[in-house]
Amino acid sequence: MNERAGGRLLVEQLVVHGVDHAFTVPGESFLAVLDGFYDVRDKLSLVACRHEAAAANMAEAYGKLTNRPGVALVTRGPGATHASIGVHTAFQDSTPMVLFVGDVGSRFRHREAFQEVDFAAMFAPLAKWAVRIDDVDRIPELVARAFQVATSGRRGPVVVALPEDMLVEMSKAPDAKPYTPAEPHPGAQDLLELQRLLAAAQRPFVVLGGTGWTREACADMRRFVEANGLPCGCAFRFQDLLDNRSDHYVGDVGIGINPVLAERVKMADLLLVVGARLGEMTTSGYTLLEAPVPRQKLVHVHPSAEEIGRVYQPELGIVSAMAPFAAAVGSLAATQKNPPWKASVAEARADYVAWSSRREIPGRVQMWEIVDWLDRHCPEDAIFCNGAGNFATWLNRFHRYTGFRTQLAPTSGAMGYGVPAAIAAKMVHPERTVVCFAGDGDFLMCGQELATAVQYGAAIVVIVVNNGMYGTIRMHQERHYPGRVIGTELQNPHFAAFARSFGAAGEIVEDTAQFAPAMERALASGKPAVIEVRIDPQAITPNTTLDKIRAAAVASAKK
Repeated sequence: MNERAGGRLLVEQLVVHGVDHAFTVPGESFLAVLDGFYDVRDKLSLVACRHEAAAANMAEAYGKLTNRPGVALVTRGPGATHASIGVHTAFQDSTPMVLFVGDVGSRFRHREAFQEVDFAAMFAPLAKWAVRIDDVDRIPELVARAFQVATSGRRGPVVVALPEDMLVEMSKAPDAKPYTPAEPHPGAQDLLELQRLLAAAQRPFVVLGGTGWTREACADMRRFVEANGLPCGCAFRFQDLLDNRSDHYVGDVGIGINPVLAERVKMADLLLVVGARLGEMTTSGYTLLEAPVPRQKLVHVHPSAEEIGRVYQPELGIVSAMAPFAAAVGSLAATQKNPPWKASVAEARADYVAWSSRREIPGRVQMWEIVDWLDRHCPEDAIFCNGAGNFATWLNRFHRYTGFRTQLAPTSGAMGYGVPAAIAAKMVHPERTVVCFAGDGDFLMCGQELATAVQYGAAIVVIVVNNGMYGTIRMHQERHYPGRVIGTELQNPHFAAFARSFGAAGEIVEDTAQFAPAMERALASGKPAVIEVRIDPQAITPNTTLDKIRAAAVASAKK
């Protein structure tokens, strides 16, 4: 083997492992790695971002979208701490990701050198594994392991620290082989027991969630659900695992759940959970199941044995990756020809349709109509992204996700996620329409990434729902401390002018009728675009207003 510098060796391992995009804010601590990218720029696109949190979020979104580890590279100290937001999102969302961090030179360690941080300690609770490569000859070994860990079992982020001096040392180490995820499969006995439980059930319910799904796995799972006439919901932020237009899709299971659906989940006698972690968000604050022994007979399918029984003890735990489990059950014959729950599926579907039907809100802009227009006019494979905030309710409750990977959103509730995720999605799938929903507060956490979108020709459309406040927190303020508003009011820029200053298109919508032509102009522009939708501040949720929340809180306090 010819000798290679550590930076070049590392980049060539990324090529070996099939990486085609990497996201970065360049730093002096990994100049040798940046130089390594120069010689593979025809194979691997290095995307320069404007903030490390955005770079990490782009990598996380890439991992969600492709099932391959998203890769980000940042510098030590401030770069790594900024990027930790995306790492935390990847951890809570079980997304494969590898973050490379330029580190201080080996001779400077433990002296509190410039921007020095103990990254193994810092990322221990945020990542599946954190490692520092001190020996240049071990780069192929440890990078391969990083990709293996990120994609095996419960998927997640890995952090790799790269000492600056190691990256310029020479090595004759050979390349590793491409990583291959280790995927557990369901056993024959598992499938027999699942069939037995289903045959004995009167009120079964299916919940799909988590990562590691493929388009084929979703199709296999749909065959199983429909063959057995089962009601099926999707976990929080994983609504695209079953086409929402299916008669068997009955809503999303998580925070802000339809109360009627929540009761159905609670009253189920058999709960089949495939892929979801059963954490706080999916269980609606741990209220849908009782811990440690649920009222429902629980069948929990998850690729990590550590997740099964973590909070809820199952009747049957199946350690399996999504694709092999879905393939196994998709080929099974129907358990019952005329199941006792048959009529309840149509009822549950009708409840979902009613829950997602038109809601009138204060003001000249009706958000339901905007979402409905998008449903009717966007291509079936359009990707919808969002960050965190009450604004996301309009999308997640009223939009019909049409299938696998048409949704990119953070389970972790991280603000500022939507724009970077949309940019990554457009880079991976330039032929698809990509729409991001953002609140005014949410958008300005990453609005500078419009520069990245313009630079790389990522023609996303960002719909900024502007109500002049941090709406979710204001809602909680009114609920718990009515009338005592502080820290949640925002003075915003003219978002359309802000977009135009980057070379993007910008539109203002102050009336529902203005949205359709604005969206059509944005799509026709061929550029990244921002559509600022100015809604009435009272329209805090589809169900109520700020005044009603305050009045209810005051009345409750008087009792």
